[in-house]
Amino acid sequence: MASRKRSSAPAVESEGINPKAPCPCGSGRRYKHCHGSGYAPPVIRSFEGLPGEADWVALRELVPAATAKLRTTDGREVTLASVLPGGSPALVRANGEILLGVQLQSSSDDVSRDLGTALAAALEAPGGAPVDPGPIGGAGSAGPRLQELLDTTAPLDVTVHDDFGFWLEGTEPNAAAKAGLEHANEAILPTVRLAGLEAAYWVRPGSERAHLRWVRPEPEEKLLDALARLRAAGEPILLGEGTRYAGAFRAHGLVVPVWDLPADTPADDWVEPATQWQARLEQALAVTESLTADERRARAGLLSRQITIR
Repeated sequence: MASRKRSSAPAVESEGINPKAPCPCGSGRRYKHCHGSGYAPPVIRSFEGLPGEADWVALRELVPAATAKLRTTDGREVTLASVLPGGSPALVRANGEILLGVQLQSSSDDVSRDLGTALAAALEAPGGAPVDPGPIGGAGSAGPRLQELLDTTAPLDVTVHDDFGFWLEGTEPNAAAKAGLEHANEAILPTVRLAGLEAAYWVRPGSERAHLRWVRPEPEEKLLDALARLRAAGEPILLGEGTRYAGAFRAHGLVVPVWDLPADTPADDWVEPATQWQARLEQALAVTESLTADERRARAGLLSRQITIR
């Protein structure tokens, strides 16, 4: 993936800010190393602090058609969507319902601020009116972050859809809208969120293989250590017969392991094997000793099979 040009940071009032205090932008860095330096570094974990961080990453990078209900700090309900028509960041229906799209056409170095900028504009827009958040993404988003706007006590309950029919719910679509919906539906891959497992998504891209893509909530270093312990102990990182650990990628500061699966096995049949594997992983995560030489070699092998997409 081509590298993106870093955008300029939103201006922050510096008067009265302790240089050693956390930056008001919410990056988690000290002010003197963030906006106080004249340059704001990329926010690696844009969704950190939001309930269901791993599912936010999944909806952003993996899931074609899904929704979840959000609640703002002042009690307004918002529908989060994996993607909206035309890649719009947000829209407001005639009845006042707000939809926020997490997959944007362009992004800055802080996706949370991009989405927060769109949401803030949608909250001010009248029903049925276009949402104009101003520049978003590469030009630099000037609004608040999601963490400032959303109720962070409300859980994120994701619903995966077979198509994009939710785009037109409660509307009277014309022929062009129907044709656009049909075209979008043709590109959807069958996707299932495994019940009872956070951010574990089964997908079948073709007739030969399926995949499990599982966004893990653990910090990367801790997760890699645990995976290395399992591998060095002779436990293959498999989910059963006919499966293969394909590697992992990083997205928004989290690691996403990927397994190849037989295409003819239904998605629900992988819930139990995945649950059993997670139990073994949790045991490995609880170990605090330094890695042995064998475990370090196993870890190096795992790292060689990782890529970063965000």
